[in-house]
Amino acid sequence: MTHDDFLQFVPYCQQRLDDDPHLQANVLYGEIVELGYDRAYSTFTRALRRHLTRPRCGSCHRGRASPGCGTVEDLRFDWVRLPPPPVEWDSGREVHLLMGSLTRSGRWRAALADTDDLPHYVAALDQVLRRLGGTGERWLFDRTRPVCSTAGKVTAVFHQIAVHYGASIAIRPQMEAPGPVVRAHRSVVLHWWNTAAEEPSVQAAQDSLDRLAERSDRWHRRTGCSAQALLPLPPKPFPARICVQRRVDPHGRVSFEGNFYLLPGLAGNEVGIRRRLDEPHLSVTTTRGAVIARFPRAPRGAGQTVAEHSGPITLERPNRTSGAGARALAAGRTRRPRCRAATDEDQAPSRRDDQQPTKPLARATESRDGSASPARSRFRHRASAPEAAD
Repeated sequence: MTHDDFLQFVPYCQQRLDDDPHLQANVLYGEIVELGYDRAYSTFTRALRRHLTRPRCGSCHRGRASPGCGTVEDLRFDWVRLPPPPVEWDSGREVHLLMGSLTRSGRWRAALADTDDLPHYVAALDQVLRRLGGTGERWLFDRTRPVCSTAGKVTAVFHQIAVHYGASIAIRPQMEAPGPVVRAHRSVVLHWWNTAAEEPSVQAAQDSLDRLAERSDRWHRRTGCSAQALLPLPPKPFPARICVQRRVDPHGRVSFEGNFYLLPGLAGNEVGIRRRLDEPHLSVTTTRGAVIARFPRAPRGAGQTVAEHSGPITLERPNRTSGAGARALAAGRTRRPRCRAATDEDQAPSRRDDQQPTKPLARATESRDGSASPARSRFRHRASAPEAAD
């Protein structure tokens, strides 16, 4: 077979690559070998590069702007730890703020987060991007813990997050001082916090922060800063999972993100709440992780009381059957108790042994040729001794 014989497999390979741009070459090689291709793998890869071009993946290259839409802006993120929030907010002992600002136009948006773990960081990042209406082609970060290590290396999980939104990541050098724009934004946030701490809830504080950012946009337009192109966002957020612990109040309600979820009969108990950012519902679990109820998620900060849930509400699951018993239950088989006839058959051998105690011994002492063994003869002699005495 010559190199030109690969041409008969070109339509098949092209269709497979169009269906899956990330299809690995060794997998494709195994498929066409089954179709009759008998050359080596290195020969296949050379022919593949010569005759075909791997198509672009829409998700991976969504972040590349077309030439007609202008220059795409970079997006700088700043993670700020705010002073302790009021007790009425029910957001724990600390609150954080993630600010995202465009490097050319100066527009910015910010979102509040209860803690500094990765799921809350991703939730705040998604809120910032959707408030801006898009994402920049490159994200600029300081050396913050959820994004990179102390050495400045981006974590694998956060790299997947950037790929999900179609952006790349750049880490600012550790010795580089913050620019004047970053310092100005931090000053604005700290001044805002002095008045936002008087708001009745976290959502009210977030609304006041959004109004401040919109007023800042009008100021940038008056100074002549033109808005640059942004890249489109995926329809759903990155599927991070938020897990928090809450205690049910005396009225049987548990608070989460400015709403209440009704759990009758569990007043005073501690429960867990799980929410995946790309799902429209949340789950209530026990402290051990067993799901006890599932609620439709109310809008953040709506102040609603949700009572509709799916599934029974119990604190713990019943004990599971493990091993062979679990496999039997899965197959539809159950263990039944013994019936009376089986019990009688179980006791029958013991009754027969009581009636004929010498029969097993006689068989055991019988020789192979059928004649009685000396042990059996001695047994018969002892049995006939009382008769002789009579």
